[in-house]
Amino acid sequence: MSDANQPTLAAYPVAAPSPGIAGATSPVVGLTLSATLGGLLFGYDTAVISGAVRSIDVNFINPLGLAETARDSLSGFTVASALFGCVIGGAVAGLVADRLGRKRGLVLAAFLFLLSAIGSALPELGLGPVGGMGPAALWPFIAYRVLGGIAVGIASMLSPLYIAEIAPPAQRGRLISLNQMAIVLGIVGVYFVNWAISLQGDDAWLHAVGWRWMLGSEALPAALFLVLLLRAPDTPRWLVMRGRVEEARQVLRRLDGGQDTEATLAEIRQSLAATETGRLLSFGLPVIAIGVTLSVFQQLVGINAVLYYAPLMFQNMGAATDSALLQTVVVGTANVLFTLVAMATVDRWGRRPLLLVGSCLMAVSMLTLGFLFGQGSPGLGALVAVVAYIAGFAMSWGPVVWILLSEMFPNPVKGKAMALAVAAQWVSNLLVSWSFKVLDGNSTLNLWFNHGFSYYLYGLMAALSALFVLRYVPETKGRSLEAIQGMWAGQRRGG
Repeated sequence: MSDANQPTLAAYPVAAPSPGIAGATSPVVGLTLSATLGGLLFGYDTAVISGAVRSIDVNFINPLGLAETARDSLSGFTVASALFGCVIGGAVAGLVADRLGRKRGLVLAAFLFLLSAIGSALPELGLGPVGGMGPAALWPFIAYRVLGGIAVGIASMLSPLYIAEIAPPAQRGRLISLNQMAIVLGIVGVYFVNWAISLQGDDAWLHAVGWRWMLGSEALPAALFLVLLLRAPDTPRWLVMRGRVEEARQVLRRLDGGQDTEATLAEIRQSLAATETGRLLSFGLPVIAIGVTLSVFQQLVGINAVLYYAPLMFQNMGAATDSALLQTVVVGTANVLFTLVAMATVDRWGRRPLLLVGSCLMAVSMLTLGFLFGQGSPGLGALVAVVAYIAGFAMSWGPVVWILLSEMFPNPVKGKAMALAVAAQWVSNLLVSWSFKVLDGNSTLNLWFNHGFSYYLYGLMAALSALFVLRYVPETKGRSLEAIQGMWAGQRRGG
């Protein structure tokens, strides 16, 4: 394909320093912000369901007249159904990234986000009268949520990967953290949207109409994401992988103002020639195992059970529906504020210290929350524990795991390795999210723990995650992607 047919960086001026991220040029910041809309939609799509859980039960689950365990299992499956798509999207994201490119993979995700938003709000569309199908609309609803999950799975890998491959090493952590900030802004944004929609009518209106507005609201950011991507170029590293060296040179020149273009281009070409096969284990098993385990622990600490079921959790504390949604907004706001802490510190303190601090704070918070529920008096103390838990995650395992996954895998295997790690993350997310509704609704467990069992479990996982970081996770702060690749290659040779 000729240069004339390629997307350009014309919309982004050359090499002007950005006041927002010191040292990063305006083109880098502009493209980063465009890519982070994938993160915003990731957060929006995964959290929008929180406001519709009870409505889904009322419209689709309760009329079936199932026994307790079957009812809770089907409800949990429905809420978590998007995660099946996330597993699929995460698994194919590496292939999409390598074959279609980072940019066109994000375009595909944007289209799927748009389709899912419309379809999940109107699952009866083309099948029967809207609102008149009852439980028969459950499976079309699940199908559209799965499509949205595929989009999340693809975007969850490609947005941070795109940013990592255009960012200078000294600012890479903060720039990738912008993607995590977009994720949490998507989450807190949809909490506000859900809360505002819930104020428009009573519970009967919410179950009949309001939940559709909640799910359909995602169409607006999805359409914006699709439009912005049309003018973005692909990353220099992918262009070099496809033999399009001159295009990569032009993109690099725009990104760095021509200061380090040739040196960076030579480093990229050398790193891609380091292995002829690009097989997954070309740089050894440890780098793959560490990345996958980081992904799994990010979910086993229970973050998405808290985010998906926050209104239910606050209702278990005795809050009314609108009050529960308002308290969920408080949780989302804490998520945003402490992600700012991570952005301010990750390139100064490093990745490992933040992970360790976050693990300890999450462990203490979840164990405290389990104890308060067990005592039957959660009250304000439980809300404080939840906010502290969110703070611990937002300043550490939320952004830092995505940073590490984007930078730790060597260039020749990055697509395959990230796809495996992201797929493992979504499988873990699915298991945690699906099991929470079953555990939280189990009469025997509640007799002993009064809705607190799950939180004890997440606290234990947080403690184990700290031990894993201490023993196995390397520090990558300030290193170029190619230097990190050299570290793993050196360990491989040394072994």
